Amino acid sequence: MDRRIRGAALACLLLTAGLATGCTTESRADSSSPSAAPDASASSERAGRGEAGARADTKSATAAAYRKWGLKPLAAPPAPPATKPSRPAAEGGGVPVISEIPTQQKIVFLTFDDGAEKDPKFVTMMRELKIPFTMFLTDAAIRADYGYFKPLQHLGDGVQNHTLTHPNLRTLGASAQQREICGQQTKLKAEYGTTPRLLRPPYGNWNEDTRAAAASCGLEAIVLWRESMQITNMQYQRGDKKLHPGDIILAHFRGPSELKGTTMTEMTANLLRHIQEQGFTVARLEDYL
Repeated sequence: MDRRIRGAALACLLLTAGLATGCTTESRADSSSPSAAPDASASSERAGRGEAGARADTKSATAAAYRKWGLKPLAAPPAPPATKPSRPAAEGGGVPVISEIPTQQKIVFLTFDDGAEKDPKFVTMMRELKIPFTMFLTDAAIRADYGYFKPLQHLGDGVQNHTLTHPNLRTLGASAQQREICGQQTKLKAEYGTTPRLLRPPYGNWNEDTRAAAASCGLEAIVLWRESMQITNMQYQRGDKKLHPGDIILAHFRGPSELKGTTMTEMTANLLRHIQEQGFTVARLEDYL
């Protein structure tokens, strides 16, 4: 009896050892199996397809947005310069006066003045087309609806100074100019959370008192323009009537009552066509100034 018990125990022990050994061997085989190891080339291929697919989707969405507004896509602007172009020297301690940015790249800069027209479709257009521009706002024109301009600001469009009441600054004395300019600095900072760096004098009219007042209010430059957009055509300052690299373009927040029935989005579409037809694209002014 004892021998039978000892034999059964020994057989059980050998069986257990065999099973344990078999499990261990199987586990090592699974861990080293080619099917268990990640396929680096397949993962890379999938990642590549994902990136290419995302780019294709973005390009397709952009093209669709432009078609919606009756336009062809503008070329993407170049990356902003690591160092902004140097500004022209200003005499007498005032700020420089700028109409264009020194660059050889075929880029122009859009600016919209005043703020009287508050067309919600324009906000939609800019959100969909992702066209950068700079707003030079006058408090008298925007105070009825400060909120209209905040979605545009959130898109990355700069809020800059166009005085409190839109006067011809050359007709005002030094202290009155300072009140117009510094007062708007305060208003815009309170409403939009940032202090403007740039001033556009109404009508493009300025004098040395303007430059001194701008400097005293913390502004860095007076920004004029080289072209201005009307309804369907641009007015050019140069005799060749062409865009040049780095030109600053003036447009306005205006609606059908001032544009002879044309909407602001239609005017903007006309503006973008002029830019594209001349082989230019649009960059952000604040990235260069």
